[in-house]
Amino acid sequence: MSIRVEQLEKSFRLKHKKAGIAGSLKALVHPQYADKIAVEGITFSVTQGETVAFLGPNGAGKSTTIKMLTGILHPSSGTAEVLGCCPWTERTKLAYRIGSVFGQKSQLWYHLPPIDTFELMSRIYELRRSDYLQRRDDLIERFELGPYLHTAVRKLSLGERMRCEIAASLLHRPQALFLDEPTIGLDVVVKQRIRELILELNREEGTTVFLTSHDAGDVEKLCDRAIVINHGRLIYDDRVDDMKQQFLTHKTVQLVLEEDPGELELAGVSVVNRNGARLTLNVDTALTSIEAVLSALMAAHRIVDMTAQDPPMEDVITQMYATFNGKEAFG
Repeated sequence: MSIRVEQLEKSFRLKHKKAGIAGSLKALVHPQYADKIAVEGITFSVTQGETVAFLGPNGAGKSTTIKMLTGILHPSSGTAEVLGCCPWTERTKLAYRIGSVFGQKSQLWYHLPPIDTFELMSRIYELRRSDYLQRRDDLIERFELGPYLHTAVRKLSLGERMRCEIAASLLHRPQALFLDEPTIGLDVVVKQRIRELILELNREEGTTVFLTSHDAGDVEKLCDRAIVINHGRLIYDDRVDDMKQQFLTHKTVQLVLEEDPGELELAGVSVVNRNGARLTLNVDTALTSIEAVLSALMAAHRIVDMTAQDPPMEDVITQMYATFNGKEAFG
């Protein structure tokens, strides 16, 4: 088991602020505190080599959970194991076995070129010289870092820096990789390249990938499983494909018929675009199935060509949040 979490909780003690000068003075002399729960009794496990998306709106508790799993924060209660280690009591031991990338926080030395950071990290992780050089050169080739190696990090673009960040996190061959918004602010081409490289490492080295992201493309391209939390509570845990099936509310069907079908009256189907015998249909899968729609059309018309498409992952995640919110699962 790569990650095991049982009833993990984290709360922060916050001081109440009062309005006005009198209130501020009273709060200074007699401060009042309240506990804010960031993570509330979550339980889950991740097997070695899994690729998991850890999802939720801003403030859901995602980053707090990752900080506990990497040993940065101590929990208020509950237990967790990462690669057999307790993250907050065996943080140094665990650091040699995991990698982490935080999209808005750099582990590269700002005024140094990436090659110097790689060298420093090889000493920090106590890598054998031959192993380090082989791994470094492999990552440089995979991530196409050659042109940036001797340029100060401050002069690199965001995409160039993020490629160096991820390569640095992989130098010591981690068994688990924690990614917190790894593609934030990147253009489409760079995002796709980074996703390909992460998947490549996962396939070849069996690296566990635990990812938080607001980019639906990261979830769809990288992850087999989705865990969703909000207000610190776990509200969903299933495969990404099953999540799509459960929360898809419509599909788009593009058809080319042999002749103009005239008016279509099918339950759960609306025509969103029409050009003679070419039709684009929106099918409400809660009311009817794609198979039923196609059967009805084939009974009355000859289909020359047909494609069916799922809505974007953004729509699936939005629908999932709305469904749970309607059930008060968020809280």
